[in-house]
Amino acid sequence: MSGNATIQYLTRSQIDSSRWDACITNAANGRIYACSVYLDTMAENWDALVLNDYEAVMPLTWKSKYGIRYLYQPFLAAQLGVFGSQEVDAFTAAIPAHFRYIDIYLNSANTVAVNRQSVLLRDNYLLALQQPYETLYAAYRENIRRNIKKAKQAGCVVVKDFTVETVITLATAQMQLHDKNVEENIDRFRRLFNTLHAEKKAITYGISLQGNMIASCVFFFSHKRAYYILVGNHPNGKTIGASHALIDAFIADHAGQDLTLDFEGSDIRNLAFFYSSFGAVQEIYPALKINRLPFWLKWLKK
Repeated sequence: MSGNATIQYLTRSQIDSSRWDACITNAANGRIYACSVYLDTMAENWDALVLNDYEAVMPLTWKSKYGIRYLYQPFLAAQLGVFGSQEVDAFTAAIPAHFRYIDIYLNSANTVAVNRQSVLLRDNYLLALQQPYETLYAAYRENIRRNIKKAKQAGCVVVKDFTVETVITLATAQMQLHDKNVEENIDRFRRLFNTLHAEKKAITYGISLQGNMIASCVFFFSHKRAYYILVGNHPNGKTIGASHALIDAFIADHAGQDLTLDFEGSDIRNLAFFYSSFGAVQEIYPALKINRLPFWLKWLKK
């Protein structure tokens, strides 16, 4: 970074949303999660580090507990970090000291530059959709093709652009066991979906069997990516390949376009195998964890 470069810390009220969004739009590593509307909706609070006149930026999504501020990763925001610059270490070093604990995900372009001592590398899977559908289908593993045929033989039907509440109902049934903040997070997501859907940047896809939705999801669009963002599946769909058929339907509709399907994960072995079975390739991105809590509190975050 040149000697004239200045990274400044700005609170949300000081951030120029238009310049911010222009930076994210123009960044080679731009992601939908870093757009101001996404952060405003999904993050409890956010400030930022800004290089010069929005040449590069890093959102700082934060919460406060017991009077201590800490950085966290908002719900359904898979990759944040530094956008528009490879000087990741300079940005992470500039995170203000009043953020006493840091547990965030950066993005795939930040992997090489970041100081690996505080980093855990995570997995994502991407499928480039530029080729014809027949070429993409031929790259599926046999178990994927077999499950797609099973779903068709069972009478499954592809449905699109239905109410997001259908996806939410199925998704929350799965999440209730794992997330105590389900209601707040889903309310934020509902508002975000409605905003993006109005801008034609969001759509629902589903698989219906005899009038019942057995697999569903929401896709978001930005930066030539389609994000497989929220999934809601019924247990009845597992044995007949409903999820396989849903993803295949999306691929068929968007094959030949300058678009990449972003599966948003996963570090879970079975899911990673599932995504890679469509021909998706691995993308690595870093998770940054730094503990600057007073010594008498550090044990809380071990």
